[in-house]
Amino acid sequence: MTLDTNVQENKRQHLNTKSNNPSISISNLLPPFLWVLFVGNLVNILYFFPEMPQWTDGNLLQINGFTYLIWTTVSFFSAIVSSYAKNYLTGFIYKSKFMWLCLGFTLSVMTLVMANHLALVIASWLLMGVFMSFLIGVNTEWKEAQEAFKFTLRYFLAGSLCLSIGLLLLAFQSDAFTLSGILSSLETIPGTTVFIAALFIIVAALIQSAIYPFHRWLLSAMTSPTPASALMHAGFVNGSGILLALFASLLYTSNVLLDILLIIGGLTAIIAQFTKLLQVNVKQKLACSTIAQMGFMIMQCGLGFFNAAVVHLILHGFYKAYLFLSSGEEIAATKPQNPPEIRIKPLQALVVLIFGILGAGLFALFTGKGTQLDSGIFLTLIVAITVGQVTYNIVKEQRLSLSRKIILPPVLFFAGIGIYALLYNGVTLMMADMPLVAEALPLSVVQIIFGVIFLIGFFIMKLGVYRKIPWLYVKLLNLSQPNKKSIVFFKSNA
Repeated sequence: MTLDTNVQENKRQHLNTKSNNPSISISNLLPPFLWVLFVGNLVNILYFFPEMPQWTDGNLLQINGFTYLIWTTVSFFSAIVSSYAKNYLTGFIYKSKFMWLCLGFTLSVMTLVMANHLALVIASWLLMGVFMSFLIGVNTEWKEAQEAFKFTLRYFLAGSLCLSIGLLLLAFQSDAFTLSGILSSLETIPGTTVFIAALFIIVAALIQSAIYPFHRWLLSAMTSPTPASALMHAGFVNGSGILLALFASLLYTSNVLLDILLIIGGLTAIIAQFTKLLQVNVKQKLACSTIAQMGFMIMQCGLGFFNAAVVHLILHGFYKAYLFLSSGEEIAATKPQNPPEIRIKPLQALVVLIFGILGAGLFALFTGKGTQLDSGIFLTLIVAITVGQVTYNIVKEQRLSLSRKIILPPVLFFAGIGIYALLYNGVTLMMADMPLVAEALPLSVVQIIFGVIFLIGFFIMKLGVYRKIPWLYVKLLNLSQPNKKSIVFFKSNA
């Protein structure tokens, strides 16, 4: 795998330095520490669920069900990544540095979700970006990695600046410097100030999740070792979902703010899915996939379902961590081939349609969403598309017998939707004390128009129509290129 060649080279060059490094013990101590932390958080949730205890420390900290949920999630992913890195980075001269950065990143995320004072919120958000930039450029001897480090750090500093401006605008207008104080005083703040501050906070969220037009930093971060990529895609980019959930009541002050999230998130999801199809590199494919999934997450926030966005970030974390940690096997098993031409028979199309409708109906039954004329309809639409896609992948598979093609779709979508609905309802209960995190919006003209555009874009992508439009193909290809000084384009003098 070419993107981790530098890591492998360092393994060979510095294998004997490991025993001389006194700080190497962090590599052995961190994984068990994070596993204990995860188990402790999980036991706490299982013991108290659904009535999660709440705790505050004056104006500095506030801990609730959402805090415990994110603590459990981030400690699990960090434990997985650090355990993998313990062996994967054996002999790598920067292994201990990587472990310390991993610990710092984990603690900064955990601090963010329990912070109440604005100074702690801003500091933890900033530290998340700083730690991730150093993870991307952990190898200081590799010029491409250092270019990626500097490029991504500029994005994260800009995001932290936007968050700071948004929060301080609200703080000085409300004379409150805590999240709880600001959110309880929104009605006393001039509407224009609230709107402008919310826009700054939205931009901070969009930057961190690599939403268009801020996506290029993620495409330029391929210099990071595979464990760092897994942590980045499974945890860091999901930070916008956490941030927007914390400020749900602020975003509900204007439907325009939610429409902005819906449109930007939806467009990102479609464009990134397009660009994914053009990539020939496994990590670049995964990066485009992550951008698309973050678009879906932002889109869910725009529909008013911040709880669904949190479910999405958890499931995406599991999925993407696995894909990155197994990317080497994917390369070994993959042979170059032309993209398959989509030809669906009428009977297959009917089966896909039937199961898509049944999947949406089952989701509505389990969650109660999509049963009324409100934004919940779009959640069920996404479920229908997902179930239809899975069904299509099964019915077109020539290696499966007819009996398996009949049995697999209902088994998979009943199990999948059942698990999703269970997680959705569980997360909703854990976020119950947070205002407006699961409030469906009245169906609007903007939502309907964009829903139609979204469906048209989806089918253009799936049917491969874009391949017959040269200017669109070139535009999409250019959109999916990293910074010119990063790993793909940097010219080394060595």
